[in-house]
Amino acid sequence: MDTRFLGTADLCEAPSVAVVVDVMRAFTVAAWAFAQGAEKIVLAESLEEALALKARHPDWMALKDGPPAPGFDLVNSPGLLRSVDLGGRTVVQKTTAGTVGALAVREASLVLCAGFVVAEATARLLRTRGGDSVTFVVTGEAGQAEEDLACAQYIARRTTETGTDAAAYLRRAADSRAAAELAEGVRQGVHPDDVALCLEVDRFPFAMVATSEGSLMVLRPRGEPG
Repeated sequence: MDTRFLGTADLCEAPSVAVVVDVMRAFTVAAWAFAQGAEKIVLAESLEEALALKARHPDWMALKDGPPAPGFDLVNSPGLLRSVDLGGRTVVQKTTAGTVGALAVREASLVLCAGFVVAEATARLLRTRGGDSVTFVVTGEAGQAEEDLACAQYIARRTTETGTDAAAYLRRAADSRAAAELAEGVRQGVHPDDVALCLEVDRFPFAMVATSEGSLMVLRPRGEPG
């Protein structure tokens, strides 16, 4: 399998198959949302779009980075989200890096959103549907986020070598700038368990596939959320 690892800004054209990685925390949070019962996640272009979508659909729940804000129901924290019942709900998600990366490759024939928590399910789907070329989009820190690159490389290796050990990749992620900022409270809207939850390998048995539905890009689980 031919693999490329690019930052969002480095994408010159839509790849055939894209895996968009945001470990800390967008796609760890998305996986938890599905585990908590969410039916789908709408990836918003902006905070304004997220609020506009919620205004048109009052039963939807809006989620953002940072501290709580008027109009938003949730923040981008797996530790905070895991106690929320999202049974049958639609979540609108807007984050600094993850959702931006996914929207940048919306023209790809297959778009997967991933973190360590869905690594094996993502690799399994790539083995069955990925084709010969896969572009991994490293979303954090303008494509330099060590936790996202480590996760992307782990999934790529696991796609072809199913017995790949996660330990070295997890150490890189644990030593990343993002992990330090979360642990030290530099970022807002944080739960003390967020880093540990982002570093759980294969916590969930489903992959997450993003597709265009009308004018929206919608993320859904592929496999069983429960």
